[in-house]
Amino acid sequence: MVSLDQLPEIRTDLFIDGAVHTSDDTLRVIDPADGVSVVGYAAAASSKQAEAAVAAAHRAFPEWAARTPQERAALLTKAIAPLEADRPATAEVLTRENGKIRMESFIDSIVFEHRFNLAVGLTDELDHVSRLAGPPYRTEVSYLPLGVVTIIVPFNWPLAILAASLPQALLAGNTVVVKPPPTAPLATVRTVQLVAEALPPGVLNVVTGTDAEVGPVLIQDDRVRKVCFTGSVGGGKRIMEMAAASLTRVALELGGNDPAIVLADADLGPEAMQRLFTGTFDSTGQICMASKRLYVHRSRYEEVVEGLSAIAAATRLGHGLDEGVTMGPLHSRRQLEYVQELVDHARQTGAEVREFGELPDLGGNFIRPSLVLDPADDARVVVEEQFGPTLPILPFDDDNDAIARANDTWSGLCSSVWTQDLDRAAAVAAQLRTGYTFVNSHGAAHLDERAPFGGFNQSGMGREMGIEGIREFMDTHSVGFPA
Repeated sequence: MVSLDQLPEIRTDLFIDGAVHTSDDTLRVIDPADGVSVVGYAAAASSKQAEAAVAAAHRAFPEWAARTPQERAALLTKAIAPLEADRPATAEVLTRENGKIRMESFIDSIVFEHRFNLAVGLTDELDHVSRLAGPPYRTEVSYLPLGVVTIIVPFNWPLAILAASLPQALLAGNTVVVKPPPTAPLATVRTVQLVAEALPPGVLNVVTGTDAEVGPVLIQDDRVRKVCFTGSVGGGKRIMEMAAASLTRVALELGGNDPAIVLADADLGPEAMQRLFTGTFDSTGQICMASKRLYVHRSRYEEVVEGLSAIAAATRLGHGLDEGVTMGPLHSRRQLEYVQELVDHARQTGAEVREFGELPDLGGNFIRPSLVLDPADDARVVVEEQFGPTLPILPFDDDNDAIARANDTWSGLCSSVWTQDLDRAAAVAAQLRTGYTFVNSHGAAHLDERAPFGGFNQSGMGREMGIEGIREFMDTHSVGFPA
């Protein structure tokens, strides 16, 4: 078992205009596995330091935007080269501050690099010019970068989520200020600084600090042209309110209450059941695109419940750095209390709750994973996003009824359809009001990252990744000539 008091404290600073900057105050980062061990300290920037980061990005923008996409791509490829050697250390830091198991932290760093490479692969599409010919005009339509972009990162998969917008923004010719999550900033600062050091000063900056101190500057400064935020619906609404003052554009990737629909003919063999389980419980359920509501045809209901129960029974809760641990703690005490409240409410309103695993003797934010069987459609665990390791399982008799219940929600991020008939899967998917639908899988491990990603309804606005994700950081520019 890892000895938390023997692990070194990590300290990170600000990186602005190509140089390291210290601050008078710091953010103390606590290990969520015990709630008391100090992982390290991150600089807490002042509003003036946040403004300096915006100013540096603003100064660097003209020269960076003037480079060709191919030149920018070459610099980005070179900039991510040091990440592989640093990955084991970065993963250890991320697990300590976030709580998730080491393997997931390792994957988080791998996905960061992978998404940079995917963006670079689209380089030759960036300078495409459309030509509209015929009298009375000959018009050329091209694309130009926006300017300074602020990217606000969440705690759960900070590196992977950052890389759904950072390489796209940079490749398009924008300059960027990154704001890592205050409760888990260390691995993100470490990674972003490694990349930024290889780019021209001011092109990429990283500012850690409290939302109250640096948030208004990074969102409302007139030089900021776009803000990208990943987080809760409430957080997205606050970002929009703040950005409205300067008419700053926003891209929001918010929560999801993702439905999964298991049809009567679904393959429910061991591999399929494992995909269904991990699509719900990876990262202790703290993934926006995780399955949050499971609708199962009544003829397969018991089979699904028993299959998931068997997998859940093997859960080993513990510190994410310990060998053999399969599930870490929730990131915050507040989230632990919220998930427990949802589970308790379901039990009090008549649903059966099955809980699995044993709580470790660590304290911290641990909660046993659970299945909530046949709750009412209006139960809180069904209506609200749990963002934790619990899954309501609801039977249905008619496919159209399942689709209607799946669509009856505030969200619209992801969904999944489970069936051996791919034509049937396509027909059901076409009726689901979500930005992405998985077939016979669910979750980040099965996402085609070449495709645009984003949500309907209150799950957000804008798209990440793919050429659509890059175009989000560009404006059309039309030039009309007389024919």
